[in-house]
Amino acid sequence: MTAATPSHSARAHSFNAAAAQYAANRPSYPPALLDAIEDLAGRSLTGARIADVGAGTGIATALLRRRGARVVAVEPGEGMAAQFRRTLPDVPVVRGDGNALPLATATADLITYAQSWHWADPARAVPEAVRVLRPGGALALWWNTSALDVPWIAEQQERIRLLFGVDAAGWKGAARDSLAADPSGRLDFTHRQVRWSRSVSLDTHLANLGSHSVFLVHGEEHSRAFLDEERTRLLALFPDGVVEETYEVELLVATTA
Repeated sequence: MTAATPSHSARAHSFNAAAAQYAANRPSYPPALLDAIEDLAGRSLTGARIADVGAGTGIATALLRRRGARVVAVEPGEGMAAQFRRTLPDVPVVRGDGNALPLATATADLITYAQSWHWADPARAVPEAVRVLRPGGALALWWNTSALDVPWIAEQQERIRLLFGVDAAGWKGAARDSLAADPSGRLDFTHRQVRWSRSVSLDTHLANLGSHSVFLVHGEEHSRAFLDEERTRLLALFPDGVVEETYEVELLVATTA
């Protein structure tokens, strides 16, 4: 039986109480993604002024910094911002969101949303991004999505769909759809997909699953029962306790005039 669908707001705020779990277990992104961003944005990340919006615990921010970018993080959640400061104490983080960016006009070469554009309202966030970007700047949106051509991953996602009503296939389609990203059609996005994988312990895999909003909002008891059953299933597939997670990063990049 499918669980009741929580509100968008409840899901958006659910991460604050689980910020440490999120930081410890969520996947990062491959170097090829940053190469693709540079290619589609038409500029190097080195020396670029970047606003990383919905920065969370700083997973993407850290990668951008390592590429030589000058990054300011924008994060609405108190818990996530606190974890960000512990992880990246030398990176400025300001409280706010993409619908009303707390940044001056024409000050960013690139605005990034790693796993966070779906929490913004495009009708407000697109004009705000255009305002803050310099001429020729770029807006980059991306999501780690499950590789549904891997049988065990597809089967797991189907179990999640049946219990929580979250359709991974529909989500992947929306993540690559430029009109879903900007229904106004004001920005011309280019799509690229980057496939990658990571090997993690079964505990990390389950903690990663449990850090997603659909699990967080349904409470410990409801989520724990599902995760316990997954542990049993996955141990049969991965008896050494090491899980190979495969992802497809859906990337959308648009440049301004």
